[in-house]
Amino acid sequence: METLSIAIQQSVATVTLNRPDVRNAFNEATIAEITQVFRQLDTEPSVRAVVLAANGLAFCAGADLNWMKKMADYTHAENLADAGQLAAMLAAIYHCSKPVVAKVQGDCYAGGMGLVAACDIAISVDSANYCLSEVKLGLIPATISPYVIKAMGESAARRYFITAERFSASEAQRIGFVHEVVAADALDSKVAEIVKALVTNSPNAVRQAKKLVQDVASREVTPELVAATVEGIAHIRASDEGREGVRSFLEKRKPSWVV
Repeated sequence: METLSIAIQQSVATVTLNRPDVRNAFNEATIAEITQVFRQLDTEPSVRAVVLAANGLAFCAGADLNWMKKMADYTHAENLADAGQLAAMLAAIYHCSKPVVAKVQGDCYAGGMGLVAACDIAISVDSANYCLSEVKLGLIPATISPYVIKAMGESAARRYFITAERFSASEAQRIGFVHEVVAADALDSKVAEIVKALVTNSPNAVRQAKKLVQDVASREVTPELVAATVEGIAHIRASDEGREGVRSFLEKRKPSWVV
């Protein structure tokens, strides 16, 4: 990989943004590589969880300046194709069947916030700053908006989309954009703690629980939705892991998926 490093250890894949010289800003190569890696990890049976991390002082500064220079001369059709690639990258993270943890060790701006928002869990160092800076450049955070608005909520998005204010990790946690904020020397251990919780749970149940949230969030409680949730629990109770989980609990032993 040109812009990423990948490591798989004990059923956990760590995907690391590796362009520290440009604050891990992404370009066409980064977008293509992230999309490819997450699609591969989605179907890799040995992987139970994914950590999205970064090398250097910043997590991700958004779009690479050289890439932005090229985009300035794009036609409408070229811009559509380019934005489509970015959208595909975010969707590959969001729809990955494995739980994805963002390990934010530094500042996170613009499109970088889209990367974090597409993950399931976000752990941030307390010194990180966040910013949706697009309007300063005459742009809008359109492609990342479905994920960012889900993560921080409509009210916070209204403010930060239109002010482009920089805000702290503690504010990111207050509005729900990140789940945990820790000191730099505690970041590794907190991410390890979260990952341990993920990989000791039923892989199928984790996969189905992730999809459940995506399917149910923001929907009205209708008879059709209720029926779908009834079918969901009935189906998983009858699954191999569902039966094994209940048996192991009753028999006071570890389930088969715990190594």
